[in-house]
Amino acid sequence: MNFEQMTAPCGLPCFDCAVHLAGKNPRLRELVARQFGISPEKVGCPGCREVFGKCPVVPGMCPVYPCARKKGVKFCFECADFPCDALHPYADQAASVPHNTKMFNLMLIKKIGVEAWAKERAKGVKEVYFKEKWKL
Repeated sequence: MNFEQMTAPCGLPCFDCAVHLAGKNPRLRELVARQFGISPEKVGCPGCREVFGKCPVVPGMCPVYPCARKKGVKFCFECADFPCDALHPYADQAASVPHNTKMFNLMLIKKIGVEAWAKERAKGVKEVYFKEKWKL
């Protein structure tokens, strides 16, 4: 798998996204369709870069993808304006969508590279985000 191609400029792992995975999993496709209130035929995504930042199940356009393209960067951390408000986390997405992991993912990608992050850390970041308790 081409992990660079399957990771959004913002650091979200398309390769581990339910909308992407549902493309090859009929049971997951039904669940995702129900969650988004759309027909199962509309579920499935080849990845952010492949659809130019337009997720098939989300209305509107992601502001990050066109910005990264315009600035000629593969990942947001390569931009002179990083971090910017396009990466800002929002409370209404915190419980169900791992958007609040973007900055952490981007810093890991910068530190260890996209391939190592994808193989060694991406799933763990998502697991911690959804299942672990905060520790001091």
